Amino acid sequence: MPDSDIVILGTGIHPFGRFDKTPEDLGVHAARQALGEAGLEWSDIQAAYLTRMYLPATSGARILRRLGSSDISIVDIEAACASGGAGLRQAVLAIRSGEVDTALVLGVEKMPRGFMDPSMIYADWQVRMGLSMNPAYWSMRARRHMHEFGTTEEQIARVAWKNHRNSVENPNAMYRKAFTMEQILASKPVCDPIRLLEICAPNDGAAAVVVTTARRARQLGGEPVAIEACAHTVARYSADFRCPADSMSATISNPGPTRVTSQKAYEQAGCGPDDIDCFEVQDTDAFCEIEICEQLGLCERGEGGPMAEEGHTEIGGRCPVNMSGGLISKGEPVGASHLGQVVEIVSQLRGRSGARQVEGARVGLAHVLGAGGNCAVTILAA
Repeated sequence: MPDSDIVILGTGIHPFGRFDKTPEDLGVHAARQALGEAGLEWSDIQAAYLTRMYLPATSGARILRRLGSSDISIVDIEAACASGGAGLRQAVLAIRSGEVDTALVLGVEKMPRGFMDPSMIYADWQVRMGLSMNPAYWSMRARRHMHEFGTTEEQIARVAWKNHRNSVENPNAMYRKAFTMEQILASKPVCDPIRLLEICAPNDGAAAVVVTTARRARQLGGEPVAIEACAHTVARYSADFRCPADSMSATISNPGPTRVTSQKAYEQAGCGPDDIDCFEVQDTDAFCEIEICEQLGLCERGEGGPMAEEGHTEIGGRCPVNMSGGLISKGEPVGASHLGQVVEIVSQLRGRSGARQVEGARVGLAHVLGAGGNCAVTILAA
């Protein structure tokens, strides 16, 4: 069964932010919404996947038990920022195998405040040697790009300006305020050249999708959106500047996780970047979006800054990126991050995104990149 015979029939989301709610509260909200949109009951789901990074073991079973007791397989999946993509891929594989025909993928997270705990990602000796805080290696990549290609702080700020502006129209975003370029460039430095209004915040949230076969969707009705591709890889050698690695080779080709994973997704979907109408991509900082656009093939290497500056990634531009406001505005509840992107792409392809709608959108791509070189790319089509 090709991936295009597998569809998303229902989506649900709990707004991203900071809430006095339990993970169960967040997850059940999104799951019920997705089931309702699909026209299904919890008893119709044959397998479920919970994607998370910070929640404890068996969280999936504990959250979904709120919907009723069940004898189905409920599995927790963790792949850093790509957890949602890894979980969606498992649902696709389960349906393609013929073992089930309807599955729920739910991402839930409650993040501690501040930078991510490096001890969750690195060995103690790596943490002690430094460079284990995210903004440190993000800023190193930005500075290197600026040195090699002339990328400017104004071009980086333009990404944040665009994403904050888009977020005003997104009721599920944590921050819904537009800023001027002057305000962004005057915001406090986090790690040069990254500034406070150019970086995302960890937070709470949940997102869910109901996945089924095209045949089942035709029986149920609704507005199915085809999963043309869902790829997840762990980079052979991460493209990030990381704290000291266990091993490294200078002789092996290293195109980086985004290029590798997106190529797999393009091949699965039988398309290329020029066939995609809208994109939701990792923008943990504003420079990250510039680099990801290059690695996805939206422009040549070194041209991401000018592309942002010229407005090509804005709604109405040649290749709209982060119509939702991106992680800079939504925040990043890690386990729900990619599924939140998928919910946005589904909304765009159904023409339901209101003031942030990309006119005529028929194909969309969601991308995440996280710790350890985890990367996921999902391509959807109306």
